[in-house]
Amino acid sequence: MSRRREPVPFAFIAEADRFRSNVTPPPRQRASFGQLAGRWLLGLTVIAGLAGSLVLGIPALSLDHGSAHTQQSQASQASGKH
Repeated sequence: MSRRREPVPFAFIAEADRFRSNVTPPPRQRASFGQLAGRWLLGLTVIAGLAGSLVLGIPALSLDHGSAHTQQSQASQASGKH
């Protein structure tokens, strides 16, 4: 792929892919013990919330055929007494 030698209005943009900075960014600061503990606590809270929602949600979503049968039999008995 050959480069065009046409003048570009913004020549510095055309040469941006060849530019390498000699300025290094400052080193990242290490997280303190309190920050690490807070991250772990937040992560454990989220995981516990998801696990709790599964524990409470799965039984509520399951089909319970026994209770539906007893409700129907109670309704039929109540209508038969009239």
